[in-house]
Amino acid sequence: MKLFILSASLFALLPPSLAHSGHDAQAPVSGESDWATRHMTEEHHISNFDPGAFFTLHDFDSSLSWSADEIRRMYGLDDESNKGLDEAKKAEVVRKTLELFDRDLDGVIEREEWMNGWREGKRLEDFGLGPGHHGDDEYEYEIHHFEKYHDENTKEEDLTHPEDIEHFRKHDELEAAAERQEQLDRMPIVEQNIPQKFRRY
Repeated sequence: MKLFILSASLFALLPPSLAHSGHDAQAPVSGESDWATRHMTEEHHISNFDPGAFFTLHDFDSSLSWSADEIRRMYGLDDESNKGLDEAKKAEVVRKTLELFDRDLDGVIEREEWMNGWREGKRLEDFGLGPGHHGDDEYEYEIHHFEKYHDENTKEEDLTHPEDIEHFRKHDELEAAAERQEQLDRMPIVEQNIPQKFRRY
């Protein structure tokens, strides 16, 4: 009982900046909004946030700093939607973001540097590369398709959009690959792994 009361108390203390919006937040935000606002609205369905919450949400390794890899991930540079983007452009995004916030030039953006920059009116640049997809396939499908076109009452036979079909095709491929691997794991010797020159036939 004490644990429930403690949990309820802690939940009540959560700042409104971390509250998720409803389906209305899925609509793209105006062109006047900065990239961070667009990202939070379109990728996380959060329309009310503060810079500290934004930083923590994107501090993927909880180190109190953003590394170059975390900047890449936040901007979705390694997402499938940006697979055609060349490495030079990706490096430019990281470099410009570090130039904007990394005051001590150590190659990472510490939380304090981010907060100071935000107070000074600095904002993440919109490089025209989209809202920054950085979730796994399941998350991206859920947030960008299922929540927009379906709901909890949707039956499996109603999932007929091209995005639904592609999503479940990937599931089928993963299941088939797992079954093949399971069969190989049960075999004492996997002949396909033996180079041809060592086979007796």
